[in-house]
Amino acid sequence: MRFSRISKALGVAAVSALALSACASTDNGGDDGDSGSTKSISVAELNTFSSLNTGSSSGNTDINNKIATATHNGFYSITDQLEVKHNDDFGSFEKVSDDPLKVKYTVNEDEQWSDGNKIDKADLLLAWASQSGHFNGEGENGEQFFDYAGDSEGLGLTDMPEFSDDGRTMTLTYSKPYIDWETAFDVGLPAHVVAKKAGISEEDLVNTLTSAKPGEKNEQLSKIADAWNTGFDTTKMPDDKDLLVASGPYKIKDIVENQSVTLEKNDKYTGDAPKIDEITMRSIGDANGQLQALNNGEVQVISPQANVDTIQQLKDADGVKTLTGDQLLYDHVDLNFNSDVFKDENTRKAFLLTIPRQSIVDKLMKPMNSDAEVLNSQVYVNSQDEYKEAVEKNDSSEFPSSDMDANISQAKELLGGKTPTVRLLYNSGNKARADVFQMIQESAKKAGFNVEDLGAADWSKKLPGGDYDASLFGWTSSGVGHSAFGQIFADGGGGNYNGYNNEDVNKKADEIRTTVGDDDKVKDLAIGIDKDLFDDSYGLPLFQQAGVVGMKDNVENVTFNPGSSQVWWNVEKWDIKN
Repeated sequence: MRFSRISKALGVAAVSALALSACASTDNGGDDGDSGSTKSISVAELNTFSSLNTGSSSGNTDINNKIATATHNGFYSITDQLEVKHNDDFGSFEKVSDDPLKVKYTVNEDEQWSDGNKIDKADLLLAWASQSGHFNGEGENGEQFFDYAGDSEGLGLTDMPEFSDDGRTMTLTYSKPYIDWETAFDVGLPAHVVAKKAGISEEDLVNTLTSAKPGEKNEQLSKIADAWNTGFDTTKMPDDKDLLVASGPYKIKDIVENQSVTLEKNDKYTGDAPKIDEITMRSIGDANGQLQALNNGEVQVISPQANVDTIQQLKDADGVKTLTGDQLLYDHVDLNFNSDVFKDENTRKAFLLTIPRQSIVDKLMKPMNSDAEVLNSQVYVNSQDEYKEAVEKNDSSEFPSSDMDANISQAKELLGGKTPTVRLLYNSGNKARADVFQMIQESAKKAGFNVEDLGAADWSKKLPGGDYDASLFGWTSSGVGHSAFGQIFADGGGGNYNGYNNEDVNKKADEIRTTVGDDDKVKDLAIGIDKDLFDDSYGLPLFQQAGVVGMKDNVENVTFNPGSSQVWWNVEKWDIKN
């Protein structure tokens, strides 16, 4: 599973509901999207859009990924049953050899970006270069180029790709077996737009990526990587409309900073034509604001923070359908291993012991689900079959949540009279995060910690920088694959923001990558990583999030998806009866 950072809001609105405007369906006859009929849907989401590149460290957030699901097509997608679906309308891919592992990708001849540029060799090569870490040097002093948020070690097992003469077929050869070969690669940003941002031609981009030597300084390669890393970050409608070039069923029509993203049909899309002409994602961080907008007809679909009041109000509302389920996302606190205060293991353990996890669950989750429990695994969530065994073996019992008085006493002993200051980073615009911060601050103070408020609206951009001692946020998963172990916990992983480095964890993550056809071994290795994390006082998981979706009863084909794309996974199939 590749993970994305998530920022769930509870209570206070991130954006005022007054920013909403009606976006209802209008019909001049028929309900099938034919000529003479215009259909539109507004969807309320919790968070605000910030980047057109979900592969970068700064752009890898839940809402950016949802928009990308609608605007980008590729070789595969993840269904609401957490199955890998090959997208034949885009192209094909197949394993052509086991020893060595070879995978061949072919883009359909008529595939093109929304501006008419063909999807071909340049796009495939750029995607491979950015996702494989091929050009990044080894160690702290090695030249770094593409700042990829995922786990690059899988594609890092491949050699320079081989291409057909027409540039539409790419073959990857792996040096070892790879468990996630089916989800290892997909097309990302349009190479011709990246080249333009870098000030070079598409041909020069291809030549640079085929000739540059890994780990060595290369001015041209740096320009390409810089354009890829940050050139697509934007919170508002960009002056350069080329940044909006899309390949999916929709393309971006408008972005209103911190308020909305409007999508329109992409006439170059070769899959099934979407039924909805225009979709507007509106950022409403408050569950009550989302409910009000739904009841007023200002939006037709909402994904609020789930709580007992929200669910009951949805069930009581007239003309509203409700979907609920467990989501593959969890909240957690991570300690920064590059921070001076947490270089000492006793200080790490002491701080974690002061986190009032049971009180946090009681306040945020119990009102909705009386069976809600503290999460006691970093690698599995409560709803997964492996969770119970992981908790029995991972030493999470070293951080009990039932007796905080005993925890505080133990923390004081570990500190030995010290009164460390801990700077805690979190999303200040998120009521749930603010509540958790205050609870941690008050509890830690009892043991002698001074917890400094580093809450920020742009927390996600600060996360990779490491200028904090601890961070509070969440991870959401696509629901397939095993790349998260390397992405988050291995040294150098794209999501390893806290500088954690344990050789045993690195080796286990490597072994998971190359273990094919032995699920029990993968599970044992994963639980071993889980144990290492607790033994090292890495941080603490807090709870698994529940999900709820509300929609007007004339909305069709919107289904609950526990993975990171959530309801957006099949956006081209959405419909609305007029």
